[in-house]
Amino acid sequence: MTGPRAGQGGNCPALALRAISRCKRRHRHRPKGAPVSLRRKIADSKRVNRAVESFFAGYIRFAQRTSRWEAEGFEAMDAVLAQGEPVIFSVWHQRLVMAPFMFNQDLGKFCSLTSSARAGRLVGKVLGRFGFATIPMSSHKRHVALSREVLRHIGEGYSIGIAVDGPRGPARQASTVPIVWARSTGKRVFVLSWSANRALTFPSWDRIMLPVPFSRGVLMCREWNETVPRKADAETVETLRLNLQSALDTITDDSDRRTGRL
Repeated sequence: MTGPRAGQGGNCPALALRAISRCKRRHRHRPKGAPVSLRRKIADSKRVNRAVESFFAGYIRFAQRTSRWEAEGFEAMDAVLAQGEPVIFSVWHQRLVMAPFMFNQDLGKFCSLTSSARAGRLVGKVLGRFGFATIPMSSHKRHVALSREVLRHIGEGYSIGIAVDGPRGPARQASTVPIVWARSTGKRVFVLSWSANRALTFPSWDRIMLPVPFSRGVLMCREWNETVPRKADAETVETLRLNLQSALDTITDDSDRRTGRL
C-alpha cells in the first residue's frame, strides 16, 4: 500500500523548531514593564507563527506523500466509525505528528487534545490545517472542566485523540484520562503508533519524531480490549492504566521493529 490511511536527511524542521523554542524560553519570564525585544516580537508575531504552522504542515504532507507507507490493523476502528460511533484514540506524544494520517476523516469528525503551552498551540494549529478540531489542555486546568468539554465533543459525534503522556510528560507514562473517559462514555479505545526507517528526533521531553521524505514507514492501530467498569475503584483504575501503558509501548515498539528502528 502506498500513502497512509487512504485518504537521516535534511534538518531544516529541527533547526526551525529549536530556534523558535529558544527564543520563547528566553522571554517567558520577562520582567513587567521591560521593553519587548525583537526576538520576543518575532516569537509573538501572528504572521511568523502562521508561516511556521504552514511550513510544518507542508513538510508533514511532503514527507507523507513522498514516502511508502503500510497501514495495519485499522479495520476494527474504521468499522466502528462507519457505524457513526466515536472512538477514543490514544498515542504517545512522540508519535502525535502523524495523527492526520491515522484517522480517516471521511468516516467521522476528529478532535485532538493539545497542550496550552506555545509549542502545544503550534501543534494544534498544524493539526487544524488538516481539518482537526482541538481542545487545549494544561496541567493546571481542572480535570472536571476538561472532561466536560471532551464529553460535550463526544456527544456531538467527535472522536477524541489524546497523547496519553501529555502535556508535559513523563514520556511514555500513561495518564488515567482515557480510562476515565471510557468509563464515562462507554466508547471503545484504540492505541496507535507510526514509525519510519528514517526520522528526525527532536531533543524535547518526549523525543518527538518527524518522518523524513522518501522514507519507508508503517501506521499501526489496535483495539484496547480491556473492560472499564462504571464504578472502578482506584486500584482497578491503576491496573487499567498500566495495561494501557503496556499496550501503547507494545504497539510503538512493534512499529519500530517493522521499520528497523529496533
